[in-house]
Amino acid sequence: MKTKLLLFVTIVLILGMSVTSCKRNSQSSCCPDHDTAVKADVVLKDYGAEPAVLNIDDYTTSNNNFRMALWTGTKLQVTVMSIKVGGEVGLEQHNDTDQFLRIEEGQAKVMMGNTKDALTFTKIAEKDFAIFVPAGKWHNIINTGDKPLKLYSIYSPVEHPHGTVHKTFEEAEEAEHHH
Repeated sequence: MKTKLLLFVTIVLILGMSVTSCKRNSQSSCCPDHDTAVKADVVLKDYGAEPAVLNIDDYTTSNNNFRMALWTGTKLQVTVMSIKVGGEVGLEQHNDTDQFLRIEEGQAKVMMGNTKDALTFTKIAEKDFAIFVPAGKWHNIINTGDKPLKLYSIYSPVEHPHGTVHKTFEEAEEAEHHH
């Protein structure tokens, strides 16, 4: 199980570095079609457990919902989030789910700990930063910037029902009480 998780995290990191490298070198031949991609082609929906190839940056930055499932498989889920200025993801704990988050726009304060009253791990993160939340850790992410915080999250296993859309933090909180 740990080997599979390590392999998964390694693949996610490599893919993330490849995208970042491609963006920095958009004039090179590594991504000849990168500049021709049109953000207007973004259709925000849950693409389900079907094969998909999506520009995660465009989908993340186009999303204005607090949380929206972008791809829900049987063992993995990707959500995109938009956290308003001064807003937060909300203090939470996923007992059996590891979580990977990546910031595409904005800046945030990241806090984690073994109990909800002792978030002893605190870091500042911004665009292109990755956040790794081990299963069982209490955590929260607060938007400390002056524009919406745009990020995507990968859960393994799946955390939210297929097709989840929470337009606001309050809507997400209400859904969590029924989840």
